[in-house]
Amino acid sequence: AELVALPNVATNLDDMEANADRLTSMLEARRFEVELLRAEGGPPAVFGQRLRDSAELTVVFYAHYDGQAVVPELWSSEPFEVVVRTGRLEAGAEEVPFDELTAPIDPEWRLYGRSASDDKVSIVALLTALDALDAAGIAPGVNIKLLLDGEEERGSPHIAEILRENTEGLAADLWVFCDGPMHQTRLPQVVYGVRGVTSVEMTAYGAAVGLHSGHYGNWAPDPGMTLARLITSMRDADGNIAIAGIDELVRPLGATASEAIEDAPPVDEQLREDLALGWTEGEPTPLAERITRPAVNLLGFSVGQVGAKAKNAIPPQAKAVVGFRLVPDVTPDAIREAVENHIREQGFYIVHHEPDEAVRRQHPRVVRLEWKKGYPSLWTDMDLPISKDVARIVDEAVEGPIVLTPSLGGSLPLYVFSEILDAPPIVVVPIANHDNNQHAPNENLRIKNLWLGIEIYAALMARL
Repeated sequence: AELVALPNVATNLDDMEANADRLTSMLEARRFEVELLRAEGGPPAVFGQRLRDSAELTVVFYAHYDGQAVVPELWSSEPFEVVVRTGRLEAGAEEVPFDELTAPIDPEWRLYGRSASDDKVSIVALLTALDALDAAGIAPGVNIKLLLDGEEERGSPHIAEILRENTEGLAADLWVFCDGPMHQTRLPQVVYGVRGVTSVEMTAYGAAVGLHSGHYGNWAPDPGMTLARLITSMRDADGNIAIAGIDELVRPLGATASEAIEDAPPVDEQLREDLALGWTEGEPTPLAERITRPAVNLLGFSVGQVGAKAKNAIPPQAKAVVGFRLVPDVTPDAIREAVENHIREQGFYIVHHEPDEAVRRQHPRVVRLEWKKGYPSLWTDMDLPISKDVARIVDEAVEGPIVLTPSLGGSLPLYVFSEILDAPPIVVVPIANHDNNQHAPNENLRIKNLWLGIEIYAALMARL
């Protein structure tokens, strides 16, 4: 609660420095050698080492201490004044004052505050796991390194520079990323990959000025309709990408990954109920399999006005942002090439800057594309001995069952760590509750997830 009470909005560097100072003290109290790794313009990454002469393996545990921005008026309590409730706020849970807390704490109670689950719970669980091992007289079986990122919620723009300048200190046999939620069934999961991501902003053009929709409608091109048709041409009604050349790039799932998907507990029916969905794309293929495929989604569309501001006019242009989730061998560069080829095949002339009127007169359909950099996906081989060891130890720690997940649906820049640090195996062992309001108002942590996280991380430190 004390750590969560420290404001940590990623863009506020003064707050991030205060968090780094607190974390340094917390690590030094656990006999870590601590160094603040810096790149100009960003907050420090807190790096700690606790090494053993007899250890044969070195493991780096990654977590992040920064958080998303907050809009206080949307919260039921102050985002950085930590509150304990007797369950989910949405279910009418009551607040329990800290001075009235007595052991044992109900594991279904929740702690509310920004970054309670994403991702300060992982830091607290890691350090408490070490406290518990020390109290039990159990020495960690590996060299332990911690890298606590201070700008993950901003996309870690300085992490590549930090990694390049500290490759020797960050060398390891395994990286364990302690970020993200447990499975939707509340079961712990071990995740072996993440999807990559990229996006493009598209602008379609009509007339040089807005036009009366009666005088010019169905004569002057409507940029909103033009752009909508272009976007819908990129996928079919089930959400499958309909852009030539992408499916052929997708790396087939291995036998172990396919078996893990088949063995995953079913969640689709309950999710459809919880999310009020009358259908899901790709039925009957389950979510666990769908997220191992590339995806294209319309993230935003802007043209004209609606409601009381709507008017009978054809706007001069329309804009949209289209996002792509990537899987192994489908890189951002490959997506860009395939998408631009597809757009040309639809009869469009592509520009990457604002076109002048001469260009717009010369070409019937002009579209401006502004690509975001993005990054590729990364999957770790589930059949590696160390991959199997992690799964076995987590299973033993919680006395099963657990879920083995070939890939998260979301994205993390794991490829940066793999590329710069010479491809160490990377697994994700998340501990937050899946219904934690991540990035949203009233973010929360289910207390049982903290208990489970301590058990899991202690077992990995002791038994690897």
